[in-house]
Amino acid sequence: MKTFISFVVKELYHIVRDFKTLLVLFGMPIVQILLFGFAITNDIRDVKIGVLDQSKDYITGEIREKILSSGYFKLVKNLNTVSEIEEQFKAGTIKEVIIFPVDFGKEIEQNGNSSIQLIIDASEPNLANMILGYSSSIINDYFKQKFPNRLSTPYIEPEISLRYNPEMKSVFMYVPGLISVILLLITAMMTSISITREKELGTMEILLVSPLNSFQIIIGKVIPYLFLSLIDMTIILLLAKYVFLIPIKGSLVLLVFECLIFVLTALSLGILISTFSANQQTALMASLGGLILPTVILSGYLFPIESMPKILQYISTFVPARWFVFILRGIMLKGNTLQDLYSETLILLGMCLLFFAVSIKKFKIHLD
Repeated sequence: MKTFISFVVKELYHIVRDFKTLLVLFGMPIVQILLFGFAITNDIRDVKIGVLDQSKDYITGEIREKILSSGYFKLVKNLNTVSEIEEQFKAGTIKEVIIFPVDFGKEIEQNGNSSIQLIIDASEPNLANMILGYSSSIINDYFKQKFPNRLSTPYIEPEISLRYNPEMKSVFMYVPGLISVILLLITAMMTSISITREKELGTMEILLVSPLNSFQIIIGKVIPYLFLSLIDMTIILLLAKYVFLIPIKGSLVLLVFECLIFVLTALSLGILISTFSANQQTALMASLGGLILPTVILSGYLFPIESMPKILQYISTFVPARWFVFILRGIMLKGNTLQDLYSETLILLGMCLLFFAVSIKKFKIHLD
């Protein structure tokens, strides 16, 4: 019995001394519960909106103040003309526009009714439903409190206009996110495992004494996965178009170009992971835990980024899939051009170059 206890103690010491094992045992559960706990929510917060106030009376001012004081919405743009709305939606700066017609307050005072138009970006149907529900509720609560003694309280039935996904199909939200997850899973994970396998089996040193230099070896390992990823990308886009009937309103050439940048970014991440991984198991865990989880939670694929705590919003800016999902939805659903997406494209391209440069440098340091 004493021998058995000594054996158990020895195993315990072995686990405690292994930092990587402790990181998996305690670090990953903590990160996961924090991510899921803060990111998964049915509430909205600080949703960016624009207001087109054609009446500019005290009632429209009070309604706007009530909407903004709720904490659910954040005014980022006072619009002057209807023509500005499409531009703001395509740029992704707002999710909703509230339009007050001319003489809104006068009609309420005289007739007891008027109309408010709510234009909502429905490319994310779940978020659009919440925005609609919260907006309508706040507006009608205002009138109940404003005219408590009237026999017939003014009830405003908002005129709803849903842009980019008027039928509120959830597949329009999920498929662009799935494209990013699948491309990342195939390219980053398989690339990291492939290079790590050479190190684990001891064949990397053999490759390094060949006439090829380190850079050529890495490129040679990556190119096959690049071609395979492009084939997968083609299949995914065809399925999205002809099976799920997702429109591609923008340029197909631009869509393929953006997908190529994301694939190259994922490949560079796979190389980077391999330089820090001693074996395939470590590379696999790093790819799944370090890439897939942030992609699903922090990319805006499933959960609105605006509703997350500020720290998670900041962290999400370092997740390549956040920018790629925005680009995909913009091209496929909104018909965005490169001019509309140039900042997101530059960010994604910069990440690709940075990851590739760092991974090449780290690879040389560890293996030369």
